[in-house]
Amino acid sequence: MNFDFALILAQLPAILSGLRLTVLIWVASTFGGLLLGFLVATVRQFGPGWAGALLRVVVEILRGTPFLVQIFLLYFGGPAIGLRLDPIPAGLIGLTVYGAAYFSEIFRAGFRAIPPGHVEAAECVGLTRRQIVLRILLPEMTMLVLPQCVNMTILLVKETAVLSIITVPEMTMVIGAIGSQQYAFVEAMFLLALFYWLLVEICGWLGRFSERRLSKFRFS
Repeated sequence: MNFDFALILAQLPAILSGLRLTVLIWVASTFGGLLLGFLVATVRQFGPGWAGALLRVVVEILRGTPFLVQIFLLYFGGPAIGLRLDPIPAGLIGLTVYGAAYFSEIFRAGFRAIPPGHVEAAECVGLTRRQIVLRILLPEMTMLVLPQCVNMTILLVKETAVLSIITVPEMTMVIGAIGSQQYAFVEAMFLLALFYWLLVEICGWLGRFSERRLSKFRFS
């Protein structure tokens, strides 16, 4: 079997457009998921009991169902309750909420992993509650949860491929369509795998770089 990547690379502008949209959705949903997940974890850890119980049920549902099913229900089932979204906003919202469910569990585990003695020592030297959160809890928790957050971010970049089912013109949909049109399926899938691998490697490198920069907050 002969590989002819020229058939695929002839459509380079369309491929780069799909790659750009994939990266934009990935970055936006990751930051959105981190922020929303942190808020959920904070409410569950420090908020009223009824709010924590409600959020726990929502998180368990999101973690207990495949992302493919969630995005299908959001896009195709949403109009049944008056929620009509275009493909890209639906994909962005769906991936953000999906990621937030996992990020919230990571942050909650981080809160619980900080030794109580660190907070007690800060209180003894007269730090306020706000200073304790900003100078003790957040830096230490960030260091603790960074590897898990990087893993979740890597998972999110691969889940962007699912958005092709709701016709989001991201990388998988664009390259897959080109492969079908040119009868070059293997070349298309090889190129697609190469792009995802590069994105994952970049994410992993950024995670290792961040971990080295934050290592000064490491505690025993």
